[in-house]
Amino acid sequence: MNKRHLTLNFDKWIDMKKLLLFTIAGFLFANGFAQRLAKLTFADNGNLEVISFELPEAVIINVSKDGSIVKWGVNRYAGREVQIYEDKLDEYTGRVEYFRSTDNEAFRGKIKYIGMTALTYYASYDIESLRGKLRSIGTTIIDYYQNFDDAAFKGNVKKIGNFEFAWNSSFDNEALKGKLRSVGATNIDYFPSFAEKAFAGKIKSIAGNNFTYFSQFDSKEYPRGKIKTGAQIQYHNGIKFFIRN
Repeated sequence: MNKRHLTLNFDKWIDMKKLLLFTIAGFLFANGFAQRLAKLTFADNGNLEVISFELPEAVIINVSKDGSIVKWGVNRYAGREVQIYEDKLDEYTGRVEYFRSTDNEAFRGKIKYIGMTALTYYASYDIESLRGKLRSIGTTIIDYYQNFDDAAFKGNVKKIGNFEFAWNSSFDNEALKGKLRSVGATNIDYFPSFAEKAFAGKIKSIAGNNFTYFSQFDSKEYPRGKIKTGAQIQYHNGIKFFIRN
């Protein structure tokens, strides 16, 4: 084999190696950064009910405000253009791995992998109020308020990725205590306890978008406390806000 052939083969080997590295890097990037905070679901009384994360392969993980996985699965309606109020979660048939019985006691038996997305939890040697709580989903880190914080929101989510979560405190109006006040730059306001009983404590506005509710002054054919005006589904800063009615 002459020098020219050796050079061509070497160049070909280098090109193949670069292609392989780019392919691996792209795969890791797609799976490592595809998870995101996707949706916040509020009960009709204004309480935050579920925090939803979206993963590759249309997987949704529903998490409570204190860091427990409530439900997860594949979003049946992913990619559809129609306005879907409720996500229907089907069984995920891909790779699912759990922590073993020999792993740390705070998270043994919990989900470790869904597909290529890793889940981590605070361990038994972490601060007591954090032990067993969800710590990360992929590259998204989750932090919580601790026991020395205000009683109305201690233990609740404090930060998800770059999104700060602020809550109304025990010093706020009775109907507002412990309710989510803001997510990042998106503010959430509520009707106070001295408002009409039918909608006291309910969401008044999200990012300045107002809600009104049927009251005692409306016709009896309209159920009191149900949304009269205002969109049940809204999008702010890439997050879907859904208010039950």
